[in-house]
Amino acid sequence: MQKDILNRYLFDNLHARGELVNLSQTFQDIVAAHDYPLGVKQLLGELVAATCLLTATLKFEGEIAVQLQGDGPIGYLAVNGNNHQEMRGIARMASESEATTLKELIGKGNMVITIRPKNGEPYQGVVALEQDTLAECLEHYFEVSEQIPTKIWLFTDEETTQIAGTLIQLLPDAGEKEQQQADFEHLCQLTNTIKPEEIFSLATEDLLYRLYHQEEVRLFDPQAVSYKCSCSEEKCLSTISQIEPSELESIIAEQGSVSMTCDYCMTTYSFDDVKLQPYLNHTKH
Repeated sequence: MQKDILNRYLFDNLHARGELVNLSQTFQDIVAAHDYPLGVKQLLGELVAATCLLTATLKFEGEIAVQLQGDGPIGYLAVNGNNHQEMRGIARMASESEATTLKELIGKGNMVITIRPKNGEPYQGVVALEQDTLAECLEHYFEVSEQIPTKIWLFTDEETTQIAGTLIQLLPDAGEKEQQQADFEHLCQLTNTIKPEEIFSLATEDLLYRLYHQEEVRLFDPQAVSYKCSCSEEKCLSTISQIEPSELESIIAEQGSVSMTCDYCMTTYSFDDVKLQPYLNHTKH
């Protein structure tokens, strides 16, 4: 299996589409600067794979953010991606935990999906995390917000060095609704036979043939998935420009510089008084 790619495919005769994402280096880059417990790492891995699948269902240029918030040991889990399949993610711990399930880690909480098209208005959907798994929560999101029958499978290996996900989605048309639903359930039953070792080891074509050799599957060109943090000096300076000059001067006097660390990649940006001169004087007369 080729890693760090997303594949899209159509079932020509069954009015359905599929996606398959398999990540290794991308996810290792996302967690490299952090020391997450195994359960947290696995849930973050699932959310990264799921966000790749979600992004691929959207026909737009722009960004997507998927956040899990709750009252459990993980206070906040977020993955950001865009239509170029550039991903970053973070988990913020409220307390230490060896838990491994969604409910144990997040507790009572919500999933917030924010879509920001390059052209057009942002859109936000919120669903309660009432199901047992992240995949089931995402299926519920599609059911209530999109009204599109969607089934999702998410995988991590034991060492969380590899993550993967696959999706089947009905493409409703003017045809027979009962037949379309039957076709969708048929594809779900076939997909349900995937074993983790298969999704991590088989080439895409071999896996699709193993699952759907009696169907007509049209596979599109794969899309590379990569890690990219969007932090920058410019963004830090934009934030610093909102701070009162007197407060900035106080920080510089005490610490010699103003520093900001990106929560995602842990890169620290440091600015001395020379670099901050425009922000120290911009309200003075």
